[in-house]
Amino acid sequence: MRFSVTVGAVGEGRDPRGLAELARAVEDSGWDGMFLEDYLVYQGDASRPTYDPWICLAAMAVATERIRIGTTVTPLPRRRPWKVAAEVVALDRLSNGRMILGVGSGDPGDPFLERHSPKVLAEMLNEGLSIIDQLWTGQPVTFRGTHYTLNDAQLTARAVQEPRVPVWVGGNMLVPAVHRRIRRWDGSCAYKRGPEGALEITPEDVRRLRAGRGRDFDVKVSGVDPALFAEAGATWWGRWIPPLPVADTIAIVRQGPPALWTVDNATKSGRDCR
Repeated sequence: MRFSVTVGAVGEGRDPRGLAELARAVEDSGWDGMFLEDYLVYQGDASRPTYDPWICLAAMAVATERIRIGTTVTPLPRRRPWKVAAEVVALDRLSNGRMILGVGSGDPGDPFLERHSPKVLAEMLNEGLSIIDQLWTGQPVTFRGTHYTLNDAQLTARAVQEPRVPVWVGGNMLVPAVHRRIRRWDGSCAYKRGPEGALEITPEDVRRLRAGRGRDFDVKVSGVDPALFAEAGATWWGRWIPPLPVADTIAIVRQGPPALWTVDNATKSGRDCR
């Protein structure tokens, strides 16, 4: 299992320069990845300064050498898929193959997301992902969709990673269309929500997501016991750090990732398998 932190590019110390410094601290403290929430106005609150996550990712890429970087998640219907395709390739080159693209349909409170029904946003997300995947081949792309059209368009720059930069899918895993989308791509960073609100993801949820998938399929979770999720097949455990003063954020990062302890049933002795 790998371990990551997720932050928003918002507030004190989280401009591009500050996030580059934070990314170095993340790497130096033994974490495996650092991901950014993709907002233009953080959670709809314009009183807090928010910085473009893609510029921040570029700063993080040049400030680090080892950790994976990416978005969890980019609301693809808010952006032109061909622009995202080009930006992800550039970041993958800049980071020497460390980029991960997390995607979702968008936060209903996002003031820059066009007011469409969830069905339309899901259609836009699916079409956008198809366009990105085709453009990443470097071949000419002609696409006729409900929401996007391309005529013999081509991006010849290629990413470092093959066959493509990993695509992780967010959204509510209890929605059948989201579950199908997760299985179509390279990983899950999904949440779980029922009629009464947010629910805890369980190891059994992880097993269902991984059923029939290969070793390269990633499942990113959070929770109080990473070891249970690791045993179920989760490949990433993440800690979200809310907008906090710089010193508090650094203090959390400097604690490093959690240790995984498994118990040998025969000897009842623990062993660190972080």
